[in-house]
Amino acid sequence: MASLDASPADKTTGWGPLQSLVGDWIGEGGGGPGQGAGSFSFKPGLQGKILLRKNRAEYPAAKERAAFVHDDLMVVYRDSPEAALRAIYFDSEGHTIRYDVQAAADGGKVVFVSAPEASAPRYRLTYTRVDQGHLRIKFEIAPPGKPEEFSTYIEAGARRPAE
Repeated sequence: MASLDASPADKTTGWGPLQSLVGDWIGEGGGGPGQGAGSFSFKPGLQGKILLRKNRAEYPAAKERAAFVHDDLMVVYRDSPEAALRAIYFDSEGHTIRYDVQAAADGGKVVFVSAPEASAPRYRLTYTRVDQGHLRIKFEIAPPGKPEEFSTYIEAGARRPAE
């Protein structure tokens, strides 16, 4: 898997291997921690120059905590038309993560991975297409100083809503 290398037409009229993510999605099953429910979307913005992912997860109350909602926003972009895709993520908990984007040419797997930093965790978010209407999602975290020792934090599925 390499960084996205789309043709010039893909860069202006579509998202190449990321195109299969574009649209609305509903979370399915599991997901932990706290077994929440949610939805997200990937939509072009700024006349197709960026791709916006908006996510909302709702977690029910548990004996150790109250119910809560997690909202986040990710902007996928290029620094120039020839540059590799990058992304920046913001959430309602105050996190900001900068990602490099890697994608299989057929769009079957898209990986957002942060750069290693000695004093900070490293993050990896993977979308794997199961079929046209279903994805597997995995969010992993590596501890500071161990940038390749990823542990799964959340693993879930998503489906396109019925039309």
